[in-house]
Amino acid sequence: MRKWGSAWIATMLLVLILTACGGSNTAGNNVVQLEFFQNKPEAKASFDELIAKFNKEHPNIRVSQVNPPDAETVLKTRVVKNAVPDLIGMGATDTYSLLAQSGIFLNLTNDPLLKKVNPQYVQMLSDVTGMQEVTGVPFALNASGIIYNKAIFEKLGLSVPKTWDELIATAQKAKDAGVIPFYFTYKDDWQSNLPFNDMGGSLVGIDFYKERRENKTTFLAAYQEVAQKQLELLNYGHNDNFGKGYSDGNRAFGNGQAAMYIQGSWAISEIRKVNPDIKLGFFPLPASNDESQTKLTAGVDTLLAISAQTEHPEEAKQFLSFLLEPQNSQQYIDQQNLFSAVDGVQQKDDSVSGLLPYFEQGKIVDFVDHYIPSAVQLNPTVQAFLQNKDINGFLNTLDKEWNKVAARRAS
Repeated sequence: MRKWGSAWIATMLLVLILTACGGSNTAGNNVVQLEFFQNKPEAKASFDELIAKFNKEHPNIRVSQVNPPDAETVLKTRVVKNAVPDLIGMGATDTYSLLAQSGIFLNLTNDPLLKKVNPQYVQMLSDVTGMQEVTGVPFALNASGIIYNKAIFEKLGLSVPKTWDELIATAQKAKDAGVIPFYFTYKDDWQSNLPFNDMGGSLVGIDFYKERRENKTTFLAAYQEVAQKQLELLNYGHNDNFGKGYSDGNRAFGNGQAAMYIQGSWAISEIRKVNPDIKLGFFPLPASNDESQTKLTAGVDTLLAISAQTEHPEEAKQFLSFLLEPQNSQQYIDQQNLFSAVDGVQQKDDSVSGLLPYFEQGKIVDFVDHYIPSAVQLNPTVQAFLQNKDINGFLNTLDKEWNKVAARRAS
């Protein structure tokens, strides 16, 4: 897969002034100080626990966590200011791709650290960046699909749907019984993107984005079915699909107000805060009528990278190796309701047991929005489409905005 234009990368290198070393230092008592910058506020306490354990076991190294609001923007600013943290935890997104291509991360290709994780997740990083060099270590994954209320399913005699037609029939049965089939939370634009991610990965696939970068295809040509089916789902929501946000949905679903919730694994802990006793299940959104083609949308929620300019790469690798130890990875995913990239570490929560076969069989596909530049403004564009229902207008807009970004990056 071709990277974005080399001239654009060179320009970014100049703009970001990637010449200075990271923010590490060695204290007078010979204790190596490492800064770990990560972007998930909900994971701060979990990382604090692991860092405390690491620091106790490694008295010659002291890791400190930094977790600011709007972390990706802060990270970009710090790159400009020549203050790249020693260690970075972030998602495998377009932002990671740009930073990786700009050379700020240590090249970890063939590093023993990568032998601890599933190679399929390492490949996800390469797919996102378009680079042969590997500059991050997958640590934790999240998943998107359909969370369902087991008690409602049992009461209505519903079974987990395996195909698109079965999904629509299940939604219709719930609707006929006076139960909200899906609780949509499209007041928050990022929520409207969830079905787009799930169906885009299964129906279109990730190779589309490699071809789109080469200008060999378009959203208008490839995403008609995704758009049509996302509109069809709206027939099975509630009476205020665009007036309720993510927090509203977690409360409503926790209180048993809907049978299904198109959502990510990150919502499980929030739902349980409302109702600790709720019995949840989780299945991939079946986007087609060929059950064998159903894949689970799952992506690298957190990768671990090291600054190319850190003064202490070996100590930084020690910390990454520590996080990748099975017991530490297990602790993290248990607390965060995530899935581990470390071989042999499995999420044991009953609510996601239905997803495990997809991980075990490798039947997963990355979040498609990881491949879409933020400047395309995918989330508000999807939200507007679901309101105006103009399929061609929606897909043409995505193509137009994609082309604008591609032109800037190629110049």
